[in-house]
Amino acid sequence: MSQIDFVSRVGVWWTSDLWSINDVLTRAREIERLGYGSLFYGEAGGKETFTQAAALLGGTERLVVGTGIANIHARSAPASESGARTLAALHPGRFVLGLGVSHAPLVEHSYAGSYSRPLSTMRDYLRTMDAVPDGIEPGAQRPARLLAALGPKMIELSGTAADGAHPYLVTPEHTANTRERLGPDKWVVSEQAVALTTDREAGLRRAHQHLHMYSQLPNYQNSWLRQGFDESDLVVGGSDKLAEGMVAMGDAGTVATHVRRHLEAGADHVLVQVLDDDPLPALRELAPALQLKQKSDHWER
Repeated sequence: MSQIDFVSRVGVWWTSDLWSINDVLTRAREIERLGYGSLFYGEAGGKETFTQAAALLGGTERLVVGTGIANIHARSAPASESGARTLAALHPGRFVLGLGVSHAPLVEHSYAGSYSRPLSTMRDYLRTMDAVPDGIEPGAQRPARLLAALGPKMIELSGTAADGAHPYLVTPEHTANTRERLGPDKWVVSEQAVALTTDREAGLRRAHQHLHMYSQLPNYQNSWLRQGFDESDLVVGGSDKLAEGMVAMGDAGTVATHVRRHLEAGADHVLVQVLDDDPLPALRELAPALQLKQKSDHWER
């Protein structure tokens, strides 16, 4: 599988569209200094994802930067492939191209596209990427491609036509299922939302707010049903059971234990998504509990 030079097995997931890029870079540098191995971010109509990746890669030293995910309806397959190759040529082993089919409401309303055959659309997109001539960034290693894979067919495609999967809003059991389906030689990079608080009611409020949009999207509803939740959990904002299943709540030690469950289930790398506007205070508190090595220490791979 394509190389990814993570300096640790825990990274960060943070969509910072409403932050200035200079403020994002300041936080990215501290995220790197704290010992987190990556920074992934979403794409849903905010900043252009390749431009942001270039800024983050150029402004840090060892931090892996990943699109989580780049919406395939936002740009052509040749544009994605050539842009990704250029970033990989400049920053070998540090750029991860996460790709996803997004969701019907966004695709049909914001991009005027069709969402009728998402699996076939992704398969064709990957084939077109593969057809981009080798003369585009000759000699550069193609960056790792991960698919936003929740259902069994997309997980299968992430193993046969990509380098692995980037599961989002999933339990450690789902991570284990993904690892089993993909085998040992593909990347599994799972996201884990966290609310660093010992006040259960405060944690639930953050979790329900986080799930509000996702709970209305069929892709996530179907994913949660496959993960063992039922129709009663699919209320807007999610039930308390769903909220506690999707969001790790508690003190730093409790949250770190939940993150490690994904690693024990077979994830190569886990992305911590702090449910606060500014993730740094919680990330600072979590770093010792996650046993991360700060940048002043010896880097370990």
